[in-house]
Amino acid sequence: MVVVAPPTVADLLTQGEAPAYDSIEPASARPIVLACDHASNRVPRALEGLGLAAERLQQHIAWDIGAGAVTRLLSERLEAPAVLGNYSRLVVDLNRDLEDPTAFPAISDGVLVPSNLGLGIEQRAQRAKALFKPYHEALRRVTQAQSSPSRSPVFVSIHSFTPKLHGVRRPWHVGILWDQDPRLAVPLLAELRRHCDITVGDNEPYSGRHPADFTIDHHAEPLGLAHVGIEIRQDLINDLSGQQRWAALLGDALAAVLENPGVYHSRPR
Repeated sequence: MVVVAPPTVADLLTQGEAPAYDSIEPASARPIVLACDHASNRVPRALEGLGLAAERLQQHIAWDIGAGAVTRLLSERLEAPAVLGNYSRLVVDLNRDLEDPTAFPAISDGVLVPSNLGLGIEQRAQRAKALFKPYHEALRRVTQAQSSPSRSPVFVSIHSFTPKLHGVRRPWHVGILWDQDPRLAVPLLAELRRHCDITVGDNEPYSGRHPADFTIDHHAEPLGLAHVGIEIRQDLINDLSGQQRWAALLGDALAAVLENPGVYHSRPR
């Protein structure tokens, strides 16, 4: 195992590298915000692949396979603004509180991440400044731009999950994650369950009630925005045809749910 020394604070992203996030902002945007925390498996050049073999960065430990493509297609279909993270969750997980140990994982699904072993405060701060904070500032800005005194946007977070974890098969095709606000989740579950060939998880394979759900907890819940997390099984969206199929399925289901004017009013805690 090779442990790669982290770069100095000022040099995480060098000239010509992708920015921390991509933002899609349609000219006639609807009051919807799409977030995709784990859209990319990119690693800043200065981190030299985090000391991992290149094939590891193609696996689910590095990103949510297919989620970014589905988010882009949904953005086009729904005319919805979207913000997508441009770097691997192994560099910094955009869906974790920075104090959470899994924000900078030293091990993921049994795989050691050499450059994250013994990561110091300075290196964590560097990654947060370069990647985490710009992404969440962009989400905040886009959300505010879709807000008005008479209307609040809905917030949808897109992820994907592995067909098997720790040797256990996961039967769901898609999971709908939610906590206390049922306005999007409950009707979305009903819309998707109209398809007899789709197995839909209600807070499966993850739960929206779990505290490790930073993006929704930080951007939607405090403002009382109607919100939902969507998890799609990765083997269903690992190519263009699957991505298009699921963007169409989810787009139709969301469009039906979003006809309810009640979802555009905030419910502050």
